[in-house]
Amino acid sequence: MFPGLSNKVVLSSCSQSAISTTVLNAIDAYKDSLLQYGMEWNLWMEKVESAKVNFSKLINCEPEEVAILSSVSDCISSLLHSLKLSGKEICLTELDFPCIGQAVLAQQTKQNFKINYVPHQQYTIPIESYDDYINSNTILTCVPHVSYYNGFKQDIKELARISHQYGSLLFVDAYQSAGSMKIDVKEMNIDILVTGMQKYLLGIPGISFLYVKKELADQLAPSTIGWFGQEKPFDFNLKELHYAQATQRFNTGTPPVINAYAADAALSLINQIGIEKIEAYLNELSAFTLDLTKEMGFEMASPQVVSMKGPTTAILVENASQVEKQMLNLGFVVSARKDVIRIAPHIYNTKEDIKNALTALKGFQTQG
Repeated sequence: MFPGLSNKVVLSSCSQSAISTTVLNAIDAYKDSLLQYGMEWNLWMEKVESAKVNFSKLINCEPEEVAILSSVSDCISSLLHSLKLSGKEICLTELDFPCIGQAVLAQQTKQNFKINYVPHQQYTIPIESYDDYINSNTILTCVPHVSYYNGFKQDIKELARISHQYGSLLFVDAYQSAGSMKIDVKEMNIDILVTGMQKYLLGIPGISFLYVKKELADQLAPSTIGWFGQEKPFDFNLKELHYAQATQRFNTGTPPVINAYAADAALSLINQIGIEKIEAYLNELSAFTLDLTKEMGFEMASPQVVSMKGPTTAILVENASQVEKQMLNLGFVVSARKDVIRIAPHIYNTKEDIKNALTALKGFQTQG
């Protein structure tokens, strides 16, 4: 199902997962629709809606609570444009992916509000730290479910409780967790969640999903808007603005159709296998990786307990970007960030894959 694995070991799902024949066939189906019909809007919109439905099943929400945009940067920017921030505070963490902080800083040039940063401690954040940075004036708390740097996983349900006791909305970046572990936005009481497809969701770049709780979305009026965010887009009403229901109002222009084909296929595969089965297997690989890195004497950046991390395991390495290229020359696709090499397996990986990759990595360190 993953033809790219015939000549390499892909351990980079924290950046880009291996592509399945299911996704490749979906891309071909879009290409065929262009060749056969030239234009087939009804079919294309059905695929976009199907991707939305499959994603809503994965996180346990209604399809109307999900909008499709091109990137997480688009999602956070659109959300910020819909909030009245002046005189308020936004809470970020030092573990957030840069685009989250950059979007908030850009908005600060338009509205006068304060930013509080929850500091990390060795790239983890004790849950009790949040009480020192969220207060009754905090309008939005932004947290990564799993850290892109080292795989540190946060207790989202508890963070929702803390945020809500101060009256703050909770924004969850699930790019490093969706597809690798169970996410139930209702049970976790998440207000806003964003993610994209090319990591553990087994898709490709260029499409993202924005979940906003319906009762919240109906109160918001996004200023980043397009014709697919309208109640009746095909009325082509130039002179009136009528927001679509719930989170549909956050849709903008023509959606990325080819990416939606790929996303629909990838999400169908994830849902078919079952997220519980995927999570259990990835936890097994995570435990194996932790044990082996300890045995081999690596210096680690990740938490050393499976329950505190996602599938990604980060190893401290000098010249990480250079080592990433050297690993690729040996047939191992891994992902460098700052001073770490990230080992991020998925359902198609084995313990032998991980052992061989770590042996190769140890060889580079020994040479150095």
